[in-house]
Amino acid sequence: MTLQIPAALWDRPYAADLLRRYWSTRPDGTPAYTGSHFERLGGGGDRREVRNRFTAEDVIAVATLSVTLPARAALQVLEPHEPHHFTRLLTAIPADIELADADEEHVAEDGPAWTLWRALREVHGIGPVGAGKLLARKRPRLLPVHDAVVKKVFARPTSDLTFWSDVRTQLRNDKGALVSHLEETRNRSGIGSDISVLRILDAAAWMHGKELGH
Repeated sequence: MTLQIPAALWDRPYAADLLRRYWSTRPDGTPAYTGSHFERLGGGGDRREVRNRFTAEDVIAVATLSVTLPARAALQVLEPHEPHHFTRLLTAIPADIELADADEEHVAEDGPAWTLWRALREVHGIGPVGAGKLLARKRPRLLPVHDAVVKKVFARPTSDLTFWSDVRTQLRNDKGALVSHLEETRNRSGIGSDISVLRILDAAAWMHGKELGH
C-alpha cells in the first residue's frame, strides 16, 4: 500500500509551524507537548550503552506519547523472564541506519524488528501501539511511531502490517524527495537537527491530525 502524504504536510511553512508548536514550552517551562521529549529523554534510547536493552527511561519516554505501561508489564520489559531474548532481538536491529537507507529485510515481517514487536505486543498491558513506540524509542531513525492519529492522517487500515515498509518506500521515492523535504522543514522549524526524520514525519502528521479533529 502506498503511503499517502497529505498535501498540507508538503507545505513547508505550515509543517514547520506544527513542529515549532509541538516542541514549544509553556510559560512555566514545561513542554507544550510531552512527546517532544520522547527521543531526547535521558540522551536517547539508542545511545551506545543502552541501545540493546530496555530501560526505565524508555518506559517514561513512551509515557510522553500517552502510552502508560502497567507496572507488571514494565517489569516484564525491564526484567524479562528470558533476559537475553529482547537483547538478542535488539542487537539484530541496526541502530545506526536510516529507514530510507535500510534494506527491506530490516522491516520485513519475518525480521527481528517485527519479531520483537510481536513479543512486546504479547506482554499483557502493552499492546500493538505500545510495542511500536518502545521500538521507535530504541531505533528512532529506523522504526517510525505509529498510532491511531497517524493512521487516520495517512489513511491507513486498522490492521497495518506494512506501515514500516511503506514508509521506507515513500522515503526512497523520487530520489529521496520526502527525506529532503523533512530535513528542510526541520531546519526551518529550528527545533534541532538531532530529531530524526521519522520523528519529524510523525510529529507533523500527529499535529495535523489533531487540527483535523482526529
